[in-house]
Amino acid sequence: MMNQNQLAHRRAEARLRVLNPDGTPAACQPVAVNQVSHRFLFGCGAFDAVDLMKTQDGEKKAFLQERMEKWFALFNYGTLPFYWGRYEPEEGKTAYPETMAAAKWLREKGVQVKGHPLCWHTACAPWLMKFSNEEILRRQLERIHRDVTAFKGVIDLWDVINEVVIMPVFDKYDNAITRICKEKGRIKLVKAVFDAAKESNPDAVLLINDFNTSQAYEILIEGLLEAGVPISAIGIQSHQHQGYWGLEKLHEVLKRYERFGLPIHFTENTLISGEIMPAHIVDLNDWQVDSWPSTPEGEERQAREISEMYSVLFAHPLVEAITTWDFNDGCWLKAPSGFVHEDNSEKPSWYALKNLIHGEWETHETLTTDEEGYVTFTGFRGGYELAASAGKAAFTLNEDLNAELKLK
Repeated sequence: MMNQNQLAHRRAEARLRVLNPDGTPAACQPVAVNQVSHRFLFGCGAFDAVDLMKTQDGEKKAFLQERMEKWFALFNYGTLPFYWGRYEPEEGKTAYPETMAAAKWLREKGVQVKGHPLCWHTACAPWLMKFSNEEILRRQLERIHRDVTAFKGVIDLWDVINEVVIMPVFDKYDNAITRICKEKGRIKLVKAVFDAAKESNPDAVLLINDFNTSQAYEILIEGLLEAGVPISAIGIQSHQHQGYWGLEKLHEVLKRYERFGLPIHFTENTLISGEIMPAHIVDLNDWQVDSWPSTPEGEERQAREISEMYSVLFAHPLVEAITTWDFNDGCWLKAPSGFVHEDNSEKPSWYALKNLIHGEWETHETLTTDEEGYVTFTGFRGGYELAASAGKAAFTLNEDLNAELKLK
């Protein structure tokens, strides 16, 4: 459990004057103050929302709705897929309808949405390969303008480019984005795609994202910032299929990237509740198995590790978001990396995280106003509802607040 001093930056003080519907002070009245949303972004992959919008199968729809209800019980931040090769498998034929429907549905549920990614060498559109490098780049920038503009106001957070450290030397297979990255170089390509995203939505939160947490990524970010690339936040992937990083590595990574003073987002976090992937595997994608079962011992381990890792990250002042990649088991690499099993039943990690997000890190107070109707409290930053016998009022506590609330 974190002490109050470690989490002081996550809290703010409110001094509220509570007024009855007729404008008179609600003096000496009991009031309930309940946090209803978090400012911090507790996130998870929300790809199932797209499938839910698309499917016509009643049984599948009910199953996905059940899963998403358990998703909503934890999270306020969801990542939707924009892999070019899947979003637009044929030129001009996109997954816009179901993706927009999913994004709007999530927003209606109070969820912030991020698109992932706008540029990546993996899962790239194969039909780009017939074009020259100059034409590939033109179409890449055109794609960014099209999609960021189309989703503006619904999706205002983007992983602009993914895994740039390896991009120009990626040799698993030929692809259009590695071609242009080799020709232009990392910094010029990143600047071009970020500038396109910024032009399309000047107010968007724009991330660079990578699994390489070494000095190579640090040096790249330094060069990008010197080149004027408008990076809003640094994205850190933390797929831990080969075992939990542990506190030493976690603090080492935070120290490496905190020097830039930019917000840090842990964008793709996975912790395993089954057998750990062997250490000799260099590329996680090379671990191909028929099944990867979760185990009771692994589930208890996963719950402990998630609790510790989230606690460290929540305590760090530059960390603004944590996104777990898989909500359910059996997704990427068939790994048992979810908060629920494949049948939607909750794992210990689901309960452990719920106890943090909606327990230890959430404010619920019963207070009494003074003779002038004032009440004061310190709470975690986010959205609140105040309720008294004469009515209710909503307010947001993002910074220290001194305000009047009129009950309705």
